[in-house]
Order: sequence, then structure tokens, then C-alpha cells
Amino acid sequence: MQSFATCGSAARRDALGTELTQLAIGHHLPSHEVLARLIRLQALAGLGDLAAADAEAEEIDRLAHRNERPLAAVFTSWYRALRTCETDGWTAARPQYAKVLADTANCGMPGLTRGAAALVALVPVMRGDALPDPDDFTGLDTGPYQPWLAPMLLAASGATERARHALTTVPRPPHDLLQEALWCVLARTAAAVGHEGVLRRARDELACAEGELIGAGSGLISFGPVARHLKAVEGALGAGGPPSAGAPFRSTNTSP
Repeated sequence: MQSFATCGSAARRDALGTELTQLAIGHHLPSHEVLARLIRLQALAGLGDLAAADAEAEEIDRLAHRNERPLAAVFTSWYRALRTCETDGWTAARPQYAKVLADTANCGMPGLTRGAAALVALVPVMRGDALPDPDDFTGLDTGPYQPWLAPMLLAASGATERARHALTTVPRPPHDLLQEALWCVLARTAAAVGHEGVLRRARDELACAEGELIGAGSGLISFGPVARHLKAVEGALGAGGPPSAGAPFRSTNTSP
């Protein structure tokens, strides 16, 4: 669960989840098996192997029901909304996300709840090619994602210079399950306001995950193929424009 030193680590997490699953089965530890399979579920989603992820989701639900672990269903429900979005599109997934957000609000996991609605609101934006409508985020708690969403919302509202300054001082996304997704958000904003430093940093970070689905390793949301977003970054860099002054990130410890 701490294998997030770089972007693009889903294959390593899948291998770890496989090993943990085997250990849990061999030692008759059902709670540990649920955790191990959740790790695999997330990793397989990040790798785009949705058929294998589906199988893990089914097994998690079976184990959770048999061993009275109801919270596991929260995570499989999120995955199934992600899965629908990836295969059938946002319109089909939207009601599933509405339900899972409502269910999550009452599950007693504030670490998952805070900012979840804002994260979901980003899905149709990032699966497209434009900036969001700021009105769609009015009243939404951006929670722990605020530092990385704030520059995008500034740019979307027309405050280009403020957005560029915010990018200059933004911390690196935390080394966690959503780091690729937040790098993608930063890249989209940097392309909109012409911040070459952040664009180049995002390209270098995301290149390690080129074969994955952006954000899907969280088991929560997917912004589509990393390769598509990298192509957009390369296009923005190829369009030229003056690099911004100053270092693109301030030094801060954002690791969990």
C-alpha cells in the first residue's frame, strides 16, 4: 500500500496484492484476503485489465458477505461505477456515481468522503479536452484535493495570471493512489495558462504510467488512458509559449 514512489506503479502493486492474497489464503486470514484483493482490484483497474478486476470485485463481495465486512462493498461499488464509465461512458456511469456518493456519505470513512463529490465532478471534464464550468463546482467541498483543483478553477473562471501563480507555488501531488490523476489536472491547467515548467514536469512524471488508465488505480475514478493525456501535453509543449518564471513546485512533504 506504500508502493507509490513514482507514477505508473500499478504492475508492482498487482504483484504485491497477488502475493498477499496467496499468503492470506494459505493462512486462513479472510480479512487480510479482502485487503489483498482490494489492492489487486485497484491495480488491475489502473492497468486497464477490467475483466480481471471484475473477478476480484466478485470475490471481495463474496468474502465480505461471508465474513461480515460490509465496508468492502463501498469500494466494489466505486469500482463498478468506474467500470461503467470506462466501458459505457459518463452518461451511463453518472447515476451510479450519484448512488455511491450518497452511500459513501454514511459509511463512516471521512478520509474517503471529503472531496469525493469534487473528484467525481472532474471525471467528465478530464475525459474531455476543456476546462470545467466553475459553476459545476460551486458548493462542492474539494477536501484534500483543493491545492491541485484550485489553479484549474481559477483558469476556468478567466483568472489566468492567478492560476499561473498558483501553479508556480503548488505542491507536488502526494505519493498515493491519485497522484497520476492530480498530475493530469495540473497538466490540463498548465496547458490552458501556458505554464511550461509544470507541463514538462507532468510529462516526465506521467511518462512512467503511459500504459495505464489515469486515476483508475484508485478504484474510484478514471480519466481515461494516460497516453491520451500525454499526447495532449506534448501538443501543448509543441505549440510553444514562454516558460513561466520560478520553480514549478514548492518543496513540501505531502506523502501520507
